[in-house]
Amino acid sequence: MIRRLAFFLAAATAACAAAPSPLERDLGQGLAYVRVKRLPADLPAHSAGPARPCVIDVRYTEADAVAATTFAAWLGFRATPRAPMLVLANTATSPALLDALARPGARPSVIVIGAPGARFAPDLAVSSTAAEERTAYDALENGAAPDTLLADFPDKVRNDEASLVRGQSGPGETPADAPPEGPAERRSAPVIDAALQRAVHLHRALVALRKL
Repeated sequence: MIRRLAFFLAAATAACAAAPSPLERDLGQGLAYVRVKRLPADLPAHSAGPARPCVIDVRYTEADAVAATTFAAWLGFRATPRAPMLVLANTATSPALLDALARPGARPSVIVIGAPGARFAPDLAVSSTAAEERTAYDALENGAAPDTLLADFPDKVRNDEASLVRGQSGPGETPADAPPEGPAERRSAPVIDAALQRAVHLHRALVALRKL
């Protein structure tokens, strides 16, 4: 098993070095974004210095069983409590990848975010139609700035993200600027990437709780 893991990680590293750079963005406050279209070519290579939290977007990504195993191994190698991997997925993600994400060994410090559907039950669900999600996904591909797809203030911690991580806090700890209890209001916007928005809110909640 260890030899297989080493082989997959070596293959991912070699492919990353040979392939063009994947779509990457800086989401602020130490949070990176990487869009994975091809596996293992689009997996970011290991960089010097401490690992950083990262949004890994595998929506619409095709992968066979070997590529999915590579991805799961990479997640397990990179994700830590101080550098969680926030994975964006959907029902259009390869079934092999969804299966890999559902394996217990791939889950420490990995949080899967997306609109739930058949055979896909994310850790943190969002409400978005297939058409809305595809439009937002394509907008970033076509050069839209990430903050234009978030629709509101990403640095303001939402109550549902605070609740998700509150169990990791000590007694009496609450995130700064947490809104009062009640349904969240979504501002209208031409294009909203609900999954990306939720990932950014979750990251800000973890920062506010001093978990990162």
